[in-house]
Amino acid sequence: MDMAEGDDEEFGFSRNYFLAKELGGSGKKSTHKLSDIDLVDEQELRAAAANIDPKHEKEVRELMNSYASLYPKWVFELRCGFGLLMYGFGSKKALIEDFASTALTEYSVVVINGYLQSINIKQVLVGLAEILSDQLKNKRRNTLGNWPKGQQPFNSKSVDDLIAFLDGPQGEENDCLVCIVIHNIDGPGLRDSETQQILARLASCSHIRIVASIDHVNAPLLWDKKMVHTQFNWCWYHVPTFAAYKVEGAFFPLILANGNTSQSAKTAVLVLQSLTPNAQSVFRVLAEYQLSHPDEEGMPFDNLYTICREQFLASNQVTLNSHLTEFKDHELVKTRRHSDGQDCLYIPLTAEALGKLLLEIS
Repeated sequence: MDMAEGDDEEFGFSRNYFLAKELGGSGKKSTHKLSDIDLVDEQELRAAAANIDPKHEKEVRELMNSYASLYPKWVFELRCGFGLLMYGFGSKKALIEDFASTALTEYSVVVINGYLQSINIKQVLVGLAEILSDQLKNKRRNTLGNWPKGQQPFNSKSVDDLIAFLDGPQGEENDCLVCIVIHNIDGPGLRDSETQQILARLASCSHIRIVASIDHVNAPLLWDKKMVHTQFNWCWYHVPTFAAYKVEGAFFPLILANGNTSQSAKTAVLVLQSLTPNAQSVFRVLAEYQLSHPDEEGMPFDNLYTICREQFLASNQVTLNSHLTEFKDHELVKTRRHSDGQDCLYIPLTAEALGKLLLEIS
């Protein structure tokens, strides 16, 4: 009897399943659309995510301590000419920065945030060359090493010349190393083929060592066999941290949020906080001008330079241009042609977002 009842029940379920499929196919289609979903405000969503209590704190702390015990080995591998590549679940930003601040104190360290939308790789090379030049000058009590007096500044050199300088001759200056920390070497600002080729050539330079992290599952597809084994010369380390991608995720809109002006201002605040006070003040001048002249297409460079000189924010155009280059790299400031043919600077934010931004950085 029990078996018969079970067969009847199974038969009834099957019959209802196919009946439902038949009715569903012939019935009216739903009129609901994805756009009908009432998305939550992004600022509220990020605030809620920030208030989530961390779990397994003791286990995570023990895990991080186990990574710290590897620091001497990592330093040894860097000195031997290898690059360190960190992968695994969770943000590796805090781990790599802790390694750099505690174990790489004898070397100059340059940080590249690959999670930013755009990065000027030429300016990175110029900065590395200037740092190495200072090291060689202090080491030999001479000027600019391979770059004699009278040579043009590094800004005027080509990428090939800069890499040639960083790959200087082996010798007594072999201990002059510059370590590059690259958060998300597979990030949107670095993942194009040309940039990866430049980074690979940079990694093979005698005075350069790289510590990088990857998070995208297809990141290894960025490199061919030569880049992996000869140029980057990676030592792969699986270091899951289970840490939230708070900083990295701040530059990308959340899928369940409506992406309003509050988030745009919040993202800009995070970028500005990483810049110098002078750079923030220059940005404030531009923002206040844009708010007080809403009908204009932007602020002429000459006007900005005059105000910055009066407020002692920039003593020359070179200094001001360096700030503007940094703004443009982070997409905080853009340029467009005025109706009279003059190039003008503007901040690609609404007046509401710009007002909130000024309040935040105050």
